[in-house]
Amino acid sequence: MRIGLLTTGESRLWCDRLVRGLPQHEFEVYAMHHEPGPHPGAGAQDGGRAVAVHPAAPGATPEGGGRRLGRRARRAFAQDLGRLLTGVCAAGAANADAAALDVAAFDEGLHGLAGLARDHGGLASALRSEPALRVAEAACRAPGASPAAAAATVPDLLAFTEELERALRPLSFDWYEGLGRADVCHAAGGGVLALPGLVAKRFFGVPLLVTEYGVPLRAYYLRTAPAARPAVRALLAGFHRRLAAVLYREADLLTPGNAHVRRWQERCGAPRERQRTVYPGMEADRFAGVGEAPEAGDPDTLVWVGRAEPAKDLIGLLHAFAEIRRTAPQARLRLFVTAAARAYLADCRSLAAQLFPDEAADAVSAGESPVTFEELGGPETPTAAEAYGTGRVAVLSSVVEGFPVGLVEAMLSGRATVSTDVGAVREVVGGTGLLVPPRNPKALAEACLALLTDPERAHRLGAAARARADAPSRCARPGPAGRARQAPARASGVRRAARRP
Repeated sequence: MRIGLLTTGESRLWCDRLVRGLPQHEFEVYAMHHEPGPHPGAGAQDGGRAVAVHPAAPGATPEGGGRRLGRRARRAFAQDLGRLLTGVCAAGAANADAAALDVAAFDEGLHGLAGLARDHGGLASALRSEPALRVAEAACRAPGASPAAAAATVPDLLAFTEELERALRPLSFDWYEGLGRADVCHAAGGGVLALPGLVAKRFFGVPLLVTEYGVPLRAYYLRTAPAARPAVRALLAGFHRRLAAVLYREADLLTPGNAHVRRWQERCGAPRERQRTVYPGMEADRFAGVGEAPEAGDPDTLVWVGRAEPAKDLIGLLHAFAEIRRTAPQARLRLFVTAAARAYLADCRSLAAQLFPDEAADAVSAGESPVTFEELGGPETPTAAEAYGTGRVAVLSSVVEGFPVGLVEAMLSGRATVSTDVGAVREVVGGTGLLVPPRNPKALAEACLALLTDPERAHRLGAAARARADAPSRCARPGPAGRARQAPARASGVRRAARRP
């Protein structure tokens, strides 16, 4: 098959595994956000041919916003934008038929704008124009608009149209001739990333496969600043909600990465018969050495591995560890940071210094804190397996989580785990680890103490966790690409019977 792969920098490693693990297929990678480092599949060979990589087109930005629209095109633009915004601004429908009409209006307007963008080289300038602002105002004031939309002021509409232009930039990319020749378009995520796939399906009949390991709509709700204008939040939420509904309705195959994502897709209208849960592939062999030596590591050490950011709630973990130290003064906490939001990491270091001042055994020895922040990938701890091998209990303290890859790595390492019950954590852990409510340092401390003070229980849970994590990884990994290999293979069932001339 010829596969058009839509990706961002965040999914680069996953896509690289997919491209390299399926050499029998021909890939063309369409990278939406150009970031430092190689694109997915860069340098990979498929039958002696290098994988083609297409970065996002500069012409999709406001500085290269396409040709000036003529009178007829301006009229069509206003009509299509009006249809899209009618769906965005609509109040929650009381019945399924009315809701379907709102989604249909959004869908019709979206593809109308896509056609204009293709014919006129982009719509960035038009979407930031005064006529677009007037169309948005009319949609907000129309009968049937939600109260939040009706309350939008001119500054609200200016902010909204600016964000809308940014979200619709993929309509102006110069990718569609290439995507139109593909047998399958595979989006490595939903939301705005999958927009080119929707357009290719509508104009060229290319089957669309969407893989989601997170939920873009949920991510939008969580990252929206509370201080943002209520009307702007409501309008943008309406856009992302309608986009999700159209995407899940139009996709030929949806491969959620876990049951948590699957439930979100169903809530947004995804047909169950088109869903196939595909867990992310894990290379279990990297953790075999640690997993086969569960007695290794300090029995009094808790281990955390991940990105230091507010969603991981390291502040709560530090407060929980302060509770642990009151009962188990010999306990240590090692935090292995893969990447960090610098300001947040600085706050965590400052709090740790306040809660756990350096301690010394006597007046001569140098003081040492029971909490350490270490860089994963450095000379002392080059791999995650070695990080998990330093302790007996692994902790996940997140308040928000999609598929917890780090938790699976800890389980593959044979470590007992204490985790907050968020995202797909319960689905991953099953009965092999302890779960506590998020944002509850006391409960987190009690669960950690239960394992630190009962090494036999921790050993049993670690062994059970490794068996649970290892089984799906191996049965889904017939080759180097792991579970990721299954998605394009399943898409072969919806590929076009014949290529267009």
